Amino acid sequence: MAEMDITTAQLPGLKALPARKSAGQHVFEYLKLAIIRGDIAPGSRLVESRIADSIGVSRTPVREALHKLESQGFLKKLPAGGFTVLGLTSQDIDETFGIRSVLESYAARLAAENHTPAGLARLEKKIDEYQHCLELGQVEELERINTQFHELLYTLSKSPRLIKMIADLKAQIHRFRHIILSQDTMAQQSNQDHKQMVAAIRNHDADGVEKLVREHILRGKAAVLEQLAAGDAGSKKEF
Repeated sequence: MAEMDITTAQLPGLKALPARKSAGQHVFEYLKLAIIRGDIAPGSRLVESRIADSIGVSRTPVREALHKLESQGFLKKLPAGGFTVLGLTSQDIDETFGIRSVLESYAARLAAENHTPAGLARLEKKIDEYQHCLELGQVEELERINTQFHELLYTLSKSPRLIKMIADLKAQIHRFRHIILSQDTMAQQSNQDHKQMVAAIRNHDADGVEKLVREHILRGKAAVLEQLAAGDAGSKKEF
């Protein structure tokens, strides 16, 4: 296995640690993003001391970041030391999307029953923002806006317990969302689905929006499975 240190060229956001965040949080966010985007491939080995030396911080914040990534299912601790980046399996995909299809479609049903005009207006604004970025080819913004749309939709359910259950899947949802929205056809289809969801919610069509959300999520599952079957896990490296 070829050894390679993380460099600021690979992760430019690690050049400076913003004062508003702890060093550990900053390292965590950038390593997580690198894993989600595939910059650090599944099977790569991450070593605490190597990362700390490369980016010029103490080992404590790196340790904090690595353990947080492990707890969220991105890394696995190795018996010989260090961590390995976990890849996605068909079982992971089936399980996560199966749970999402139940929880999020139910949240949409409740949104159809409990929404307010102001809440709908916020959803429509996100649809417009997404379309604007789509037309400009600002792919990086699509994930952020898409996430905000779904979180606003969950809020309309007015069910704190349900919102928390969905939030517990947030880390893995983010990973899948990156794969889905990286595909141009799926990126465009996503916003069309959102428009239909909002129309159904506005009409208090609980059955309709529940079905739309379930189909939306299962369509995403199919796209991720297709990518998994066709994709290359990439070369394994040591960091």
